[in-house]
Amino acid sequence: MPVIRACKVCGRNNRIPAAHLADTGRCGACKSPIPPAAEPLEVDTPLFDEIIANARVPVLVDFWAAWCGPCRMAAPEVARTAADMAGQAVVIKVDTERYPELAGRYNVRGIPNFAVFAHGRLVSQQAGLVNHEQMESWLASAKATSVA
Repeated sequence: MPVIRACKVCGRNNRIPAAHLADTGRCGACKSPIPPAAEPLEVDTPLFDEIIANARVPVLVDFWAAWCGPCRMAAPEVARTAADMAGQAVVIKVDTERYPELAGRYNVRGIPNFAVFAHGRLVSQQAGLVNHEQMESWLASAKATSVA
């Protein structure tokens, strides 16, 4: 199940496989570069499973809900992390109201809740509001342990 991303040059939709979300690709229509994902991706359960299983870089998951004030406060930090770590990590968002089975799978009891995965495995998880520096530190640590 690929992620659909629009080309910034011609506007054409392109299917990007989960394994290549951190890579620079080419538009199928105009051949312009499509940069790595630099924004948090909203995912459903099948896309979550696909990205976690196939991403070649660490994945930060933001478990959140629209009614949650701290989640709204965390959103700019999550977005900045996605932008800062583009090409080195993938950032995804899971709406716990729409996908409670994912929240249950990872024992999410409080939100915001952040989880970091590397090579399909959960490597760290923490509830509560944190800044982008902390999120980037988690991702760098996951990348370092997956290389070793």
